[in-house]
Amino acid sequence: MGYGATMSTPARPNLLGLLPEDLAPLLPIEADPVQALGVARRVLAHLISFGHPDLHSMKRPPKLKVLRWLEANTTWERLEVVERVPDSVDHSVRYLFRHADGALTEAVCIPLERPNRYSVCLSSQAGCAMQCAFCATGRLGLTRHLKAWEMVAAWLTVRDELPAGSRVSGAVFMGQGEPLHNYDAVLQAAHVLREPCGGRISGKAISISTVGLVPRIHQYAKEGHPFRLVVSLTSADPDKRKALLPVAGKWSLEELADALRAYHQSCGSRVTIAWVLMSGINTGADEAERIRDLLGDIPLRVNLIDVNGSADPTGRFFPAPDAERDAFFDALQILGAPVVRRYSVGRSESSACGMLAAQRTSEAAAP
Repeated sequence: MGYGATMSTPARPNLLGLLPEDLAPLLPIEADPVQALGVARRVLAHLISFGHPDLHSMKRPPKLKVLRWLEANTTWERLEVVERVPDSVDHSVRYLFRHADGALTEAVCIPLERPNRYSVCLSSQAGCAMQCAFCATGRLGLTRHLKAWEMVAAWLTVRDELPAGSRVSGAVFMGQGEPLHNYDAVLQAAHVLREPCGGRISGKAISISTVGLVPRIHQYAKEGHPFRLVVSLTSADPDKRKALLPVAGKWSLEELADALRAYHQSCGSRVTIAWVLMSGINTGADEAERIRDLLGDIPLRVNLIDVNGSADPTGRFFPAPDAERDAFFDALQILGAPVVRRYSVGRSESSACGMLAAQRTSEAAAP
């Protein structure tokens, strides 16, 4: 069975969120499971890999009985695009989607260094329950989890609007929401994007972020998924981290470190740590020393990300100036680990994750 196939199945499942192993048992081809799996792969490849909305245009369509069953019992609807916001500086494009229940979420088309190659940053929830102090989405609160098909549909919309000759070769679950809070649906979507008849992305090119939900990290490690896990640490000082990421109050840093050790033992690769740089808050040499004391026995990779000050209405958080950032970069060398500066896209248009949704929600509520 495909990952997540044990989840409750809606009356009309959306095919964009299914793996072949999920769809095949549903098809009216009881006599031959192998044939059913082949038909499921062709149907999903037509809809997802090739992005064709009409099943009747398949080169090798299934029997008319199966086509009629699919049309009557399933759907492959996409999401409504409310707005596209291109950034004139980094050339990213942020998409605002409206879901059937009116929820608003975002995805971002991110240009990669290789010409004509892109990645898509995906939301996993409408809003977020984590309430991180520096995050625009955290102030929205949690509306609901997204379904696997909704995440795949967002990815497909971005992919299908790229110029000819371009390719989406990656996906990052780092938009609205805490991906591990919506564990089953996110993993299902990631596996659909990796599937040869789905998104056809390498598992290594799919990243799933978390603020550190310790039980879920242990579960992820035990299950041995092929995707990269990115853990937002942001501070190795317990009190400071709890103030910045309130969820940190549920598990100690030592418990988080144990979970990351389990993950490293499972995947065998470096553990990627995301560090949101905030001037005067988490850029001191003491933070580097705390990381070493906490995680020095684990091979690490540290991604430095400037906080988006425009997403903070309180005015408390600012990107670190170059000299401050460089000093912290130098201090991190005691880890003996790769340290990479990552750039948040959409800055020139003030469109950090959650900002567009918050703006449109406020406008709709205004008298």
